[in-house]
Amino acid sequence: MEASAARGRAEGGSASPDVPEAAGQAGTLVERSGTPGGLALVSPYHTHRAGDPLDLVALAEQVQKADEFIRANATNKLTVIAEQIQHLQEQARKVLEEARRDADLHHVACNMVKKPGNIYYLYKRESGQQYFSIISPEEWGTSCPHEFLGAYKLQHDLSWTPYEDIEKQDAKISIMDKLLSQPVALPPNTEPTFQGLTH
Repeated sequence: MEASAARGRAEGGSASPDVPEAAGQAGTLVERSGTPGGLALVSPYHTHRAGDPLDLVALAEQVQKADEFIRANATNKLTVIAEQIQHLQEQARKVLEEARRDADLHHVACNMVKKPGNIYYLYKRESGQQYFSIISPEEWGTSCPHEFLGAYKLQHDLSWTPYEDIEKQDAKISIMDKLLSQPVALPPNTEPTFQGLTH
C-alpha cells in the first residue's frame, strides 16, 4: 500500500483514499496528471479529489443507463432488419411459386400458337389431360364438355396472370409504360466544364 502511494506521488499524482483509480466495471475515471498541459498544479490533491463520493455512483449509473439505451437501440434496428428479411423471403417464395406456375402452364396442351395479350381458358378432360382453349365457359354454355379450371392472360414477358388479377396487373403495366414513355430531362449542356481547373 505504501509502495503504491509512493509511486503515485513520484508520478505527480496523489494516492488520496477519497478518489479511487477506477469506478469499477461500469466506468473508468480519467487518469490524473500532476502537470496538465505542462503546468504544475498548486495542489493535485485539491484539484483531483472528488467533492462528493456519490458522484462516482451517479457516474456508474449513467454509464449503465447508456449501455441499456444502446442495447435497446440495437435491438430495435435488428428487429426492423429481421422484418425486412422475412418480407424478402416471402417475396422470393411468391416469385418461385409464380415461376413454377408459369412453367406448368406453358407445358399445357394447346392446338394453337399462344399470343401475348390474349386470354386462354384452362380445361381438364376426364382422362386428366389439361388443355388451353380460346372458348370461355360462358361461350360453351351448358354444353361445356370438360371441367373448367381457370382463365389466364398471357403477358408480353410470357408470364401468366390469373383472370381475377388481370385488371390490377394491367393497371401496374400501364403505370410503368407511362413512366418509361416520359422523356428524360437532361441538363442543357452535357459537356464537362473545366473552368475552375484551368484558371
